Amino acid sequence: MSAPAVHPDEIAWYRRLRGGKTLTGGAVIYWWVEIIAVLTYYFVYSAVRNADAAHPERAFQHAKQLIGWQKSLGIYHELAIHKWARNIEPLIIAANYFYGSLHFVVTIGVAVFLFRKYPDDFPRWRNTLAIATAIALIGFRFWPLMPPRLLPHSYGFVDTLDKYPTFWSFNSGAMKKISNQFAAMPSVHCCWALWCACALVPRLKHWWAKLLAALYPALTVSVIVMTANHYFLDAVGGFIIFGIGYVGARWITRAGRPREPGLAHVA
Repeated sequence: MSAPAVHPDEIAWYRRLRGGKTLTGGAVIYWWVEIIAVLTYYFVYSAVRNADAAHPERAFQHAKQLIGWQKSLGIYHELAIHKWARNIEPLIIAANYFYGSLHFVVTIGVAVFLFRKYPDDFPRWRNTLAIATAIALIGFRFWPLMPPRLLPHSYGFVDTLDKYPTFWSFNSGAMKKISNQFAAMPSVHCCWALWCACALVPRLKHWWAKLLAALYPALTVSVIVMTANHYFLDAVGGFIIFGIGYVGARWITRAGRPREPGLAHVA
């Protein structure tokens, strides 16, 4: 016996909108709502990130403190790696483009992949990224850090984006005005790279694709050091906030899971 027909007026208005995916448990997500939410979130994030950027003295003191920590741990190798990479101009130029573009391109691509192929998993991974990125703002606000490229010349680092041919540079007039140069701890590049790897590896079918995804965070760490944009401990900070974001997202996200009595489905 066929189920009785449901009159269109009895269907919730948000289930009649176009571009939606109904998840396990009944929650509905829409691609256009996600885009609006991401753009709004990133606008607010950028405004907060760049609102309190004028602390060069504090940032320099924190850099000296962090370098001291790394020396005591035996992991202060940034200068050696940076100088080695500068001797291979094609490598440093490739690293510049990797640093400036893949951060966004790969992350957006993974988000689209999850939405299209694994919609039940999408809300949890989206919330993971949102929580981790929000936590990064705490570090930017309370612990400004001068990246290696901005240290005095006596430290031996140069700004590779400025010295080698690339499409953009932090020292350009527009970028210098809108970008917080001391938002380095934790490294959001590394946080997002680990997010991409953890989301992709269990879901990719081919071994070579899994390998590339698994290597992506390691390549990102290498690039941020070669280009003198971060220290190794910045990468550690980025990985830590990813872990916090993942735990938090698993705790709050109900969309995409079987419905349980008494639990609201948080998308």
